[in-house]
Amino acid sequence: MKKTAFVTGANKGIGFEIAKQLGEAGWKVILGARSAERGEAAVSELAAMGLEAAFLQIDMTDLNSIEQAADTIKRDFPDLQLLINNAGMPGAFSRSFTETKEEDLRSAFEVNFFGTFRLNQRLFPLIKQNEGTVVNVSTDMASLNHMQNAASTLNAFDYNSSKTANNAMTLSMAYEVRNSGAQVFAVTPGFTTTDLNGNAPGGKTKEAGAAIIVGYATDGKRRNGEFLDENGIFAW
Repeated sequence: MKKTAFVTGANKGIGFEIAKQLGEAGWKVILGARSAERGEAAVSELAAMGLEAAFLQIDMTDLNSIEQAADTIKRDFPDLQLLINNAGMPGAFSRSFTETKEEDLRSAFEVNFFGTFRLNQRLFPLIKQNEGTVVNVSTDMASLNHMQNAASTLNAFDYNSSKTANNAMTLSMAYEVRNSGAQVFAVTPGFTTTDLNGNAPGGKTKEAGAAIIVGYATDGKRRNGEFLDENGIFAW
């Protein structure tokens, strides 16, 4: 019997590649996206490859949408083993603290923290019951150690701080399941060229970024409470 995974923000970019690679590894994938048209198109594309996928509409800025999606999963996919929180919002990728606008900060937090918090909280009991895995997709720039010590970095306070808060959520969830079979951890794919950053040149491909996340999510090793990049444990 195939294991079931739910991937948010999965109609394009890294999210779609995660869904595709999970499907190729034998998983049944629930593809979450805000746009029904794009989500259905993505599922059709996966189906054309012979992969098993279902579309679930979810708007990470809308509590009712999140609750409906969570209720659907609990009803129709009670065997959920893997939740990958990939959906993300860049804010404005501000260039400095000084230039950060409050509305952009709130925009980033609405999806990257509050939306993800709402979904995690509603699906966490099912994940715990099934001794499954939650992966919160993060970024190098969420690391306070990286921000303090990197030779150069993108000082995008709106985006970065929302992901730092997400990292704190990862640790809080991981603490709760430390003595169980379930696990929660964060993965940064590193600089990847995607729509999120305006397809900035010089990053790794979406396929390569997704492979890092899928690799950790499916290798069967216990990684509860860790922050991981392509080389292993990454400093918080």
